[in-house]
Parts: sequence; C-alpha cells; structure tokens
Amino acid sequence: MIRLDKYLCDAGIGTRSSVKEMIKKGQVRVNGEICKRPEEKVDESTTTVDCNGQTIVYEEYTYIMFYKPQGIVSATEDKREETVLDFLRREWERREERPFPKGLFPVGRLDRDTEGLLLITNDGALAHELLSPKKHVVKTYEVTPEMPLHAEEILTLECGVDIGDEKMTMPARVNTQADGKIHLSIMEGRYHQVKRMLAAVGNKVMHLKRLRMGTLYLDGDMEPGDYRFLTDGEAESLRDKCPSLEHIEAVIFDVDGTIADSMWMWKRIDKEYLERFGIPLPDTLQAEIEGWSFYETAVYFKKRFQIADPVEKIMADWNEMAWEKYEKEVPLKAGVREFMQLCKSRGIKMGIATSNSRELLETVERIHGLTEYISCIRTGSEVQKGKPAPDIYLAVAKELQVEPAKCLVFEDLTAGIMAGKNAGMKVCAVQDAYSLDSDREKRRLSDYYIEEFGQIVEREKMR
Repeated sequence: MIRLDKYLCDAGIGTRSSVKEMIKKGQVRVNGEICKRPEEKVDESTTTVDCNGQTIVYEEYTYIMFYKPQGIVSATEDKREETVLDFLRREWERREERPFPKGLFPVGRLDRDTEGLLLITNDGALAHELLSPKKHVVKTYEVTPEMPLHAEEILTLECGVDIGDEKMTMPARVNTQADGKIHLSIMEGRYHQVKRMLAAVGNKVMHLKRLRMGTLYLDGDMEPGDYRFLTDGEAESLRDKCPSLEHIEAVIFDVDGTIADSMWMWKRIDKEYLERFGIPLPDTLQAEIEGWSFYETAVYFKKRFQIADPVEKIMADWNEMAWEKYEKEVPLKAGVREFMQLCKSRGIKMGIATSNSRELLETVERIHGLTEYISCIRTGSEVQKGKPAPDIYLAVAKELQVEPAKCLVFEDLTAGIMAGKNAGMKVCAVQDAYSLDSDREKRRLSDYYIEEFGQIVEREKMR
C-alpha cells in the first residue's frame, strides 16, 4: 500500500506537487470513485487508478532493453550530441500512450561508435549492483577485427593482456565465429577495454557490438534503435542469486575455476604439451574433457593423439608443467579465504572434490595456506569416476559425516554442477572466464550463482 500521490509520481504523471493539485481538483479516480486525498493509501497490484480518464499503470521501476545504434552517446543529457534518452524519448512518444517514465538513465555506457545492448532503467540500486567493480558482471561483445586472430593471440587475450595501465586484464573468453568475427566476454569495464585488448595483440577493432550484460542478452529480433520492456523473469535474473549458509553443515569446493583462478592455465598447458609432438590444439578439446578425472584425461590424450608415453608419464609431465604455474601465476579467486574463515567460525566443515591430481591439489593447499580449513580431499581418479557422476561429492560428504542434503557445493562447470545435483546437494555456480559462454546453462542447473565469494560474506554479515 502506498500513497496516491506517490503512485502517480512513480507512474510518471508529474511532480509530487503537481499530482497533489490534480487530486485536489478531482481529476483522479480510485476504483471508479473521485478521490481528493493525496495521502489515500492504494494497493499497487489491485487498485485501479484513472487520471483525466486515462487508466494509470503503476510501475515503481522501469526496465528497458535498448538496442543502441551507432552515432548517439550513452548519457542522460548532452549539449552537443543526441543521447540515448533523447532517442528513446522520441520513440516512446511515438509508440506509447503513457507518459515517459521519470528518472531513466543508461546503466553503464557504450562508445558513440559502438552499438548493441544497453539497459535503461530508473532503478539505482540495481544499476549499482551491475556496475560495481567487485561484481565482475560479464559483458560480451561481437568484435570485427581488422585481421583474423590466430590461436596464440586468442590464448593471450584469454589469459590476460597488458593494456597499458599497470594492470593486466582479467582472464577473458574468446569464441571465434565462422565469418571471422569473435565474441569476446570480459568481466571488467575499463576505458575502451575491448579496443585496447585487440591493440595489445597487434590488431584493431573495426566494429563493436555488445551482445550481453550479466544475465541479459540482446534480443535477436531487435534492430538498431529498437527497444522493449524486460520481462519479469529478465529483470529478476539481474539481481543477486546468492546462497545462505543457514542449515548448511558442510561446504564442498571444486578447485580449478572455483577457488583457484586457473582454468586459463590448463588450456595453455594442453597447447604446450601437444606442441611437443607437433600437434595443434583442437578448438573443442576443453569441452570434450570437461569434468573428467586426471587419469581419464590422460587416457584420452594417449588414445586420441597416439602418444607413445605411458599414461603415468603423461600425468607426471602435466604435474611438472602445472607446479610452476600454480606456484607463481595462479591466485585464489576473490573472497575465497574470507569465505573459508567465515565457514570455520560457524563450525561448517569444508572439503574438496576435484578432477585435478592430488599432488597438484596439495600444492595449491600448501601455497595458499588452506590446510587449516580443508579437512577432506577427494579426486576423480580416486573414486574412478569423473563428473557429472555424483561419486566424488558423495565420497567427500561421507568422510565429513554430513548428509548430502546439508552440503553446499561450489562449482564453475556444468558437469560439476550436475555432479553436485546428482548427489542430492545444493549447488552454487561460480563465475569463471573459462565458462562464460555456458553461463545460461550454469544458472539454469544450479540453485545459486555468484560472481565472487565476497558476495556471500557480505550477505551473511547483514543477516
């Protein structure tokens, strides 16, 4: 229930003083009856309000998907150039019968010469969430490069590149398209970032189009200049889907891509390892081996690439190649240590279930000082089944002596999410650059989704 004058203001009818005047003049009806009391309480979901014979649709906030064309600036006002709000207002007045909503603004910005997805809203709290540097909200762009990108350049972009401001970019995801374009997904919003990333590998952006922001994807039926309102589901999906630790007795982590920012490393190791035998890295290799145990992957390599070395030698070579990278180049994901400290303070047991080798896992544990938090480790090779089979998660739960239903799993890949769900556990998907192109499926399969562990720590502090 809200005041009648606020109802009309939120609907864009006018200022608080002007709608009060309209009400007092008898220009407003509530459920068919004239109401002259601005303070009258109305139910936003059931009350019918008419102003000068026009039925008013109440919306506290407005959410609009706008396909920004080239040539206009992402601003609310500009003295010299046309803004996205100038453009949108003109189209609105041509198409809509209701007043243009108050307080609209673009969430973030696209350069004047960049087209594509732009969210327009008057929900400041949601905009703050989407633009916060701590959230690492994903943005995906369709990039037309001046020259085709080679495999080494793609790998460089995915692992992080120096764009000239004393800080490497975060890992990214590159998907090549049949027409020579690429889809580049990033988790930052630095100035002219995409253009500077391409420049860092000796290339140039000829055309740029944003396809995605967070869970919102540009509608494929839209053309430049089109707009539509978000569905309730689209608007809701943009908000936090953060888990609670209430009733949780054990937390089980995957490692690569979940608590360690290391998935980029494995693609580079695969490339370097196959180069020893003169074999190029297949584009589909990572997707084919997703979730497999260390041993299963080595067997597959031996058979597919006809490698003469024994499986044990293949695994030993990988371990040796990975040790140095884990030692010097692989950090923990943001907020992991603080989250583990929180779990420990609440008496929540912690374990690890990974497709990696035990030797490498113990290296990660030692380097980052995690032994005081982790009381159980199981690998896919030890249970003889990789993910999505539930065996590895059930083995950890059994050793921790916690029922599966009271366990919370953290995973970055769909196979791991399915393994946790198959084990009867709650699963929180973790954002990772390597799996950005499967985010929709990760969100669909999981119970929760986080960009980083600090979100849970902050949420729990507020409870």
